[in-house]
Amino acid sequence: MSIAPGNVFGFWLLIAISALVIYTIRASERGRFNVIIRPIAGLEAIEECVGRATEMGRPVHFSPGLGDIVTTSAPDTLAALQILSYVTDVAAKYDARFLVTIRMPNVYPLATETVRQGYIAANKVDSYKDNIVRYVSSDQDAYAAGVIGLFHQEKVASSILAGLYMGEALLLAESAARRGILQVAITASVMQVPFFVAACDYTVIGEELYAAGAYLTNDKGRLGGIAGQDYIKLIVIGIILLGTLLTSAGSNAIQ
Repeated sequence: MSIAPGNVFGFWLLIAISALVIYTIRASERGRFNVIIRPIAGLEAIEECVGRATEMGRPVHFSPGLGDIVTTSAPDTLAALQILSYVTDVAAKYDARFLVTIRMPNVYPLATETVRQGYIAANKVDSYKDNIVRYVSSDQDAYAAGVIGLFHQEKVASSILAGLYMGEALLLAESAARRGILQVAITASVMQVPFFVAACDYTVIGEELYAAGAYLTNDKGRLGGIAGQDYIKLIVIGIILLGTLLTSAGSNAIQ
């Protein structure tokens, strides 16, 4: 078996990248590689959201976004579920009233189990209620209308929006802002970032969504993986610059 002409460099680059990520993960887990992530204000504010809701005796709301787990939005949704796990731990610790709204049916059982396991881990099984996680609607507009209605009915104190969002982003954020709800938005949806920045108290954007789970849990393996990916970006930038120079000089060494 041989590698097709023109793919040799790409093949060995893939091997090198994979080896680098595996190394940083293993080294971080064994304590030989210390990963330091800059403070992210929006993620630090999650505990403030839960604490505020507890003090006011009102619910904290969480939404894992509009994405599914069987489409291209799966990474955003899974990242949001990791954040949900952390929020559940904090809510259980403070005995805060908790409310999770779901759009996609496939996400509902995952969110339900995530919340249930969080209460079990916190030894607060008696505090877990079946109506914490609520399926609203798979229709985008109906989901937004349902969540806005819950803001009013449940007198929500704070809201955390994580994952993929589309046209309903401003509807949710502005409705909550009008009610004085403390909001944290965490999304990689570039088109919706301006609306979240305008209406929310804290906004976490771009790849910070995918790093949030590692940041919040301080899991060394995940942190090592993030560090490895950052090194890869630097390497790729270097290769692009090198390739530009070589191509300009008439060389085809990098193909």
